[in-house]
Amino acid sequence: METLNDNTPFSEKKLELNYPCSWSYKLIAGEKETLEKAIRDVVEERIHKIEHSNVSKGGKYISMNLEMIVHNEDDRNFIYEALKAHQDIKMVL
Repeated sequence: METLNDNTPFSEKKLELNYPCSWSYKLIAGEKETLEKAIRDVVEERIHKIEHSNVSKGGKYISMNLEMIVHNEDDRNFIYEALKAHQDIKMVL
């Protein structure tokens, strides 16, 4: 448990999660259909939920939230890296 007197810098703190757990990724791409296909390319048959998030002011970019169960830290990071590496996904948060 973190206390008010904890002087550990934020950047040195490790995220503590109890796996398996639900995890959300925010994804940014150019088109809705392209982003949905990119998500399917990465997560394949795994159960997931996609929700529309936002469209940029000029309409050039769209963001969506991807929620799915991750089984451990390696799984969570693998999905993140696979999404980030996909040519049709501009950014993963």
